[in-house]
Formats: sequence, C-alpha cells, structure tokens
Amino acid sequence: MFNPHEVPMSNNAHTSPRPELKRKGLTEQPLQAAQISEALLKLKTVQALTGLGKTSVYARIKTGEFRPIHLSKRAVRFRAGDIQAWLQAQGQ
Repeated sequence: MFNPHEVPMSNNAHTSPRPELKRKGLTEQPLQAAQISEALLKLKTVQALTGLGKTSVYARIKTGEFRPIHLSKRAVRFRAGDIQAWLQAQGQ
C-alpha cells in the first residue's frame, strides 16, 4: 500500500539540484543594488523593495508611476533612483 509520508528512493536528499532549472540569467540580484541610484533593477528586486506584486508593478507602469527601461523585448529594468523616489513619496 502507498504511504504518502515515505520519500521515494530516487528522490533522496543526497542528489544535486537539477542543472536544467538553473537557467542562464535567472540569478538573484542583491538588494544592495538599490542603493546605487543609476543601477538597473530587475522586476523581482523591485517587487522585493516595494512589496508589490508583478501585476501591481505593471499597473504602475501603465499609470506612469514607474518608468521601465526596455533592454529587449523580454528584458525590463527599473532605475533604482526612480524606485527610491517612489518609495519616499509613499512615506509622505
């Protein structure tokens, strides 16, 4: 009989993470990058700094609150100084 609490033998803790999950370009960006006003921040970093979700960030792009920098069709970055200024304005 199947026991849901048993871990299958092929899935033991000694196996290394699957390398195909570590795709190029998906590395984390340190939050300290936001301290440099000219730094270009990734969407995930902006989300971490602002506490906003992806949809909320894109809604603010649509209203003009955030001005993204398009590096390519799929690569969007945000200037750290703009995000810092937005955060300060929210504190008023």
